[in-house]
This record gives sequence, C-alpha cells and structure tokens, in this order.
Amino acid sequence: MPAVQIERKQRVAAAAGMPHHRHMRPDASHDAALAARIEELDWTGIARNLEAHGYATTAPLLDPAACDALADLYGRNRFRSRVIMARHGFGKGEYQYFAEPLPPAVATLRRAFYPHLAPIARAWSAPLGLDTPFPDDLEGFRQLCRAAGQSKPTPLLLRYGEGDYNCLHQDLYGAVVFPLQLTVLLSRRRDFDGGEFVLVEQRPRMQSRAEVVPLEQGQAVIFAVRHRPVAGTRGTYRVNLRHGVSRVARGQRYTLGVIFHDAA
Repeated sequence: MPAVQIERKQRVAAAAGMPHHRHMRPDASHDAALAARIEELDWTGIARNLEAHGYATTAPLLDPAACDALADLYGRNRFRSRVIMARHGFGKGEYQYFAEPLPPAVATLRRAFYPHLAPIARAWSAPLGLDTPFPDDLEGFRQLCRAAGQSKPTPLLLRYGEGDYNCLHQDLYGAVVFPLQLTVLLSRRRDFDGGEFVLVEQRPRMQSRAEVVPLEQGQAVIFAVRHRPVAGTRGTYRVNLRHGVSRVARGQRYTLGVIFHDAA
C-alpha cells in the first residue's frame, strides 16, 4: 500500500480513537459544526463571484481528519455504482456514486448548501429558460426530481492517481437540473502535483475562456453545472460551462462532488 494511503488511514484512525480496521461512527456535533461553517460563509461574495465568473471558492469547510475519513470510504461498501473513466472516454481515473444513506458529512453539505444556492438558482431561471421552481429546501427539490423519475443520489467520490485526469464535462442526469454544484478537495496539496480543477466557458461567437481554480484541502468550489447568465450590451445571454481536472503529475488526489439533482 502506498505511504500516502497508510498515513491517511493512520490519521483517520487516530482522529476516531479506534483501530485502523474499524469504521468511524458519525459524530452529530461535527455535522452541526459543519452546517454552522456553511451558514457563516460570505454568501453575498459567493453570489457576486458566481455572477461575475461562474464559480466561487469557500474557506476550508472540512478539517484534515474529516477529509481523510471521507477519502477512506473509497474502499468501503458505501456506493451504488463505480465508473472507470477510461472505459467511457471520460478521462483516466475512477469515481463512485454514494448509495443512500449518504455519509453524514456529505448529507450535511448537500442539505446546508442548498438553501443558500436556491435563491441564486431562481434568479438564473428566467435568463436560462428554466421552469423548475427550486423550492427553499433540499427535500422539496428532491421531490421534484422523484416526480420526474430521478431518484438515485448523485454525490460522488473521485480518485485520481499519477497520470489520471478528467475530461471537460457537465453533470446532467435527467430533465430536472439544479444549475449549481460543488466540489471539495479531500487530499493535501503536498500529496500530489498537477490535478487542478479547470472550468471552460464557451460564449456565443467568441473564443473559449479557461479558469484554473487552485484549492486547498477541505476547500470547496461552487460552480455552474451547465449554463450561467451573463449581462451583455444587448441584454443577458447564456454561456455554456464545462469542468474537468488536469493531469495528476504525482501522487494521489481525492475529491468529493456534491450535485443537488438526483439521477434517473
């Protein structure tokens, strides 16, 4: 087993106060603290950056032990499906979709972020031509997903090794789409080189524009799933965004993806 994985497992076990082979038990106080950190984010600044750039970053939300605990789940039976990217032309590396019930930290991230992003989604609805009402709470939105035949959870854990990368793509799983999602870096920066989060924006009759978004462990980037509205001289128009990950030059990189719409 690589030294990075051994060290990560030791940190997870030490944080939990238990032997390496035992599963960590959820701590409700940690979930409450995470929800409080999300509540205290600069939501005005986040909304401003999303409007200006199509993405926004947060302060670190998960501490190293919480990041390690989530990454350590990759080898456990917590997932509904596994995707080897090279088999589908998606890139190189792999990811797994969590099964219900979601790990507490993942469920908290999804539930606590949604009410702050729903007003932004509603403001984007008319310019993007969306007719989804985007209720105030996540459960109300998930009911809309279920009514459209979308009932499978979409949060996922991604693992990249040396030489791995993720092609530019959009996470669309059915007719009902929430226009924003987020990614949390779980690995420490010193444990890998390369592997940067990349956004590419395609504007009508213009060259594509790329953004490289550096992240630290536990930090999240919030970004547009597919389109975002942009104010122009002739009114508001829609631009297309895709995201991916550049090639990992060294080490191993884990990330958590939190998508709000469910899959068919």
